Order: sequence, then C-alpha cells, then structure tokens
Amino acid sequence: MNLRHFRSFLYTLAKFLGDVQAVKSGDPKKMSKRVGRRTAGKATGRMLRKLFK
Repeated sequence: MNLRHFRSFLYTLAKFLGDVQAVKSGDPKKMSKRVGRRTAGKATGRMLRKLFK
C-alpha cells in the first residue's frame, strides 16, 4: 500500500465517520445539512472537473 492509497483510505474513513456522527446525533436538521452539503460538493466537483478538463 503506497501513500496515495493510504491517504485515500483516510479521507474515505473521515467522510464515513462524519456521516456516522451526524446520524448518531439524532437531529434530523444535522442529517439533512450533511446530505445537502455532500450533494453540493459532488455537484461542484463535477462542474469543476468539466471546466478544467
């Protein structure tokens, strides 16, 4: 396992732990914020990828 794979694993783990933390809080407002931000981030990433490709 090289550094690139290890870093990718850590980012994935952090993203998953953030999801778990939002769900564990039990607050629907926090969960919906999390979903909204993840969706907005993915859309922004796709737009930027197309722009700079």
